[in-house]
Amino acid sequence: MKIKGKNMKKICVFIFNGFSDWELAYLTPEINKSEQFELIYFSVDGDLVTSMGGLQVKPTTSLKEINTENVDLLILPGGTAWEKREIKAIDNLVKELADNEKPIAVICGATFYLGQLGLLDNVHHTSNDLGYLKAVVPEYNGQENYQNQLAVTDRNIITANGIAPIEFAVEIFKKIQLKPNDEIEKWFQLFKNGIWSE
Repeated sequence: MKIKGKNMKKICVFIFNGFSDWELAYLTPEINKSEQFELIYFSVDGDLVTSMGGLQVKPTTSLKEINTENVDLLILPGGTAWEKREIKAIDNLVKELADNEKPIAVICGATFYLGQLGLLDNVHHTSNDLGYLKAVVPEYNGQENYQNQLAVTDRNIITANGIAPIEFAVEIFKKIQLKPNDEIEKWFQLFKNGIWSE
C-alpha cells in the first residue's frame, strides 16, 4: 500500500452515477503505481456511486472537501449525465481551477461540459464530433479551435474523444510527466498496438 505523503501531487477524479468507468481504466493504474501522485476520487456528496458498467465505487471524499489550491490535475470521465446537463455542483470548482490555470482533463461527454462553461472557446480541443458538440452545446463558440483528433492538449486543457481512453491517458501522462516520453511511447504501443519492446 502506498504511503500518502505531503509532497505527493494530488490528482482528483470526479465520479458520479453513470460515469464511464472504462475511460479511466488505462490511466489510473499507472498513476496509482507512482510514488509522486495521490489519486483522489470524489463525488458531490461522497456517497457510493455506480458506474455505467454497474461497478459500485466508494469515493475517497466529497466535493466540499476539495481545496483547489491542492489540486494538481482534475479528471472528468464521460457519461450521459453531461449531455443531460445533470451535473452543476462542480461548476465553481472547475471555473476556479481554470482561472488558476490548473490542468483539467476531460473525455467524451465531459467535453460538452467544458463547452457549456466556455472553456473550449480559446484552446485547441477535440470531442466526439464537432457537429454533435455544437448540437448538444448551442452556446459553444470554439469551432475554429476544434481539432479532428483523438486527444488534444492545449495549455492546461486536455480533451479526448470517447473512443480514445488510451490516447487520453498518454496526454495526461505527458502533462504530469509521469514517465519519460520514450517510456510513455512504449506504454502506448503496448496497449494500443500490442507491441512489446524492452
